[in-house]
Amino acid sequence: MSNLSRKIPAIEVVHLTKRVEDAAGRLTILNNIHFTVDAGETLAIIGASGSGKSTLLGLLAGLDTPTEGTVMLNGTDIYALDEDGRARLRKENLGFVFQSFQLLHHLNALENVMLPLELLHDPEAREKAAAILSRVGLSERLQHYPRYLSGGEQQRVALARAFVTNPPMLFADEPTGSLDAQTGEAVIRLMFDLNQEHDSTLILVTHDLEIAGRCMRQIEIRAGVMA
Repeated sequence: MSNLSRKIPAIEVVHLTKRVEDAAGRLTILNNIHFTVDAGETLAIIGASGSGKSTLLGLLAGLDTPTEGTVMLNGTDIYALDEDGRARLRKENLGFVFQSFQLLHHLNALENVMLPLELLHDPEAREKAAAILSRVGLSERLQHYPRYLSGGEQQRVALARAFVTNPPMLFADEPTGSLDAQTGEAVIRLMFDLNQEHDSTLILVTHDLEIAGRCMRQIEIRAGVMA
């Protein structure tokens, strides 16, 4: 197959390395990570706490800068962009789900989900946000602020916010880490259902091997290197 006809991966990680300085000298957090992810694929990044999983996810999203190597998102070298360029790329291409929900506590559920649409100047922000909140079972909680929602409800608001722009890619960092087992199972099932409906590429960071096993593929990070 010629280079011209080669399918461009959704994500291509090229010899990614991250080092930082600490009191003991130079610490290598990630070393020479390389892999590709196709569009529509679901990939779990697994490993023990402190192995570098969340650092890797931050680098994939352009939230941090590598010491060496780069990340290509749909053929675009994100580290050839300036900070504003990377922010635009995230806004147009990525949805995020975090362990700590990352909801804005001065906004109600509807307003939290509307926010990414408003940043894109979508005139139907309110209608689309209400529709996806209904899809995740929160049609009766639109006006509730995060402090009045359970952990599971807050994470469902976060899922709705992540998917409301129909992003090509979803990044999830330990999305059930703050939830009990039963609530976490419901949230994970909903996340995979939404991901399938939206046909997005999913990158999931988790230490839970059962959750990781629901993805098409897994990669393991041990002490900063791919196992």
